[in-house]
Amino acid sequence: MDKVEVILKTLDEKLAEDIKVVNLDNSSIADTFIIASGGSINQTKALADYIEDDLEKEGYHLLSKEGLREGEWILLDAGEVIVHIFTQRQREFYDLDNLWEN
Repeated sequence: MDKVEVILKTLDEKLAEDIKVVNLDNSSIADTFIIASGGSINQTKALADYIEDDLEKEGYHLLSKEGLREGEWILLDAGEVIVHIFTQRQREFYDLDNLWEN
């Protein structure tokens, strides 16, 4: 499986909410953003941990991760794929869905 498939499968299996894939054509940041929400801070942190574990099982590694301590907006950098995991309140506030919409 490629990185996007692994991440989407994990998010789906672990009941992440409102999963969205944004293709970033001609971007130097990444090829793909994946945005999802967790129902609580504990769930956002667990989703991030599960994603990291599942990527490693497939031979992939995160380049960096941010926001785990607070858990309201967690960013996982997997190279060409960047994952944003939000609490619903933070997701609505930052509105990345509309900011990066093609």
